[in-house]
Amino acid sequence: MSKFDVSRRGVLRTGAMAGAGVALPTIFTASSAAAFTNEPTGSSVTLGFNVPQTGPYADEGADELRAYELAVEHLNGGGDGGMMNTFSSKALQGNGILGKKVEYVTGDTQTKSDAARASAKSMIEKDGAVMITGGSSSGVAIAVQGLCQEAGVIFMAGLTHSNDTTGKDKKANGFRHFFNGYMSAAALAPVLKNLYGTDRVAYHLTADYTWGWTQEESIAAATEALGWQTVNKVRTPLAATDFSSYIAPVLNSGADVLVLNHYGGNMVNSLTNAVQFGLRDKVVNGKNFEIVVPLYSRLMAKGAGENVKGIHGSTNWHWTLQDEGSKAFVKSFGTKYGFPPSQAAHTCYVQTLLYADAVERAGSFNPCAVVEALEGYEFDGLGNGPTLYRAEDHQCFKDVLVVRGKENPTSEFDLLEVVEVTPRAQVEYAPDHPMFAGGNLGACNPGA
Repeated sequence: MSKFDVSRRGVLRTGAMAGAGVALPTIFTASSAAAFTNEPTGSSVTLGFNVPQTGPYADEGADELRAYELAVEHLNGGGDGGMMNTFSSKALQGNGILGKKVEYVTGDTQTKSDAARASAKSMIEKDGAVMITGGSSSGVAIAVQGLCQEAGVIFMAGLTHSNDTTGKDKKANGFRHFFNGYMSAAALAPVLKNLYGTDRVAYHLTADYTWGWTQEESIAAATEALGWQTVNKVRTPLAATDFSSYIAPVLNSGADVLVLNHYGGNMVNSLTNAVQFGLRDKVVNGKNFEIVVPLYSRLMAKGAGENVKGIHGSTNWHWTLQDEGSKAFVKSFGTKYGFPPSQAAHTCYVQTLLYADAVERAGSFNPCAVVEALEGYEFDGLGNGPTLYRAEDHQCFKDVLVVRGKENPTSEFDLLEVVEVTPRAQVEYAPDHPMFAGGNLGACNPGA
């Protein structure tokens, strides 16, 4: 299957190996009589899980795959059903999707847009995937979302935080459950004001791709609105592993806050370098030097170890939440894998259930029927409280968590604590907000 891994613990099925009664892929085949791309006509349906199995976001990708496997198990009637039991919709019955057994193929995005598109294309063309999901990079998500729009399949985005995913690069066939840079900034700014005041000088280090750019724009705008100054914004390569040369200039910049617009292994390394340079022990402008990580995850906290203590950021979900949906998911995931899930695992599990539920409610795998079922859909019981999939841009709106590194963790998983549950109303914005302008959702494409 070329260099892309499309192996799976389930049933491996390529176009050449497809058996009797299994729909052959119809992507880009104008003469096909199928109503839509990869219309499943046999007893099973194939989903494509496209995650970073190598590269700087590989830890997130590994947890995403675990969540996808758990979701498939639950959809097929295995395990304890997880959040299917707490989901406000009762359309899912544990008998697959529309009575068809759920199978899956996997691919490695390598955290590279070209590799991710090639992997997704292979899953659609050769394996007959009717839906693609996954990713831990917004660059990857935007690239694959565009491919799925062209191919006529649904894309249920995994971990993608750039404003552009549901902004200038939004697509009718694409949906995002994860929050975005604007929401992180809207949730964090009031907390930062209370903690550090309104007279601060910030220095930004930013991953040099779409997520970093829009996260930087969002947090800079929100903090400048408080009265903060931004002294510098420096872009860093996604492939960087040593950030020492980027940290050193911060010491002589006059900044008293370092904002790390980094994620995954990038954040672990840049935060570690910053601590090694003694930034957290400095007093600048008569104030203790502070570090802010706008987008946090438990996996990043684990990688950074002691360095995360007391450092604030935001997260989409956290395993310590006590709502019934979160508790059900943590129990299922923990029973299967022996440790609690990350926010990446949560959003990927939820996206899989939401897709399956939309197909059930629509009574069809036709992507346009799925789009109609998801647009404007309000639901609860999936770990984030009442949630809306907004029709205008296919962005989910829900409460946002502000967290900080725990000073006295009780285990290797107990590294972050929730300090604020920011109400959904505080992070909402108009569809035509300037940070999200320029895109056109367009029309659903059913493909074949």
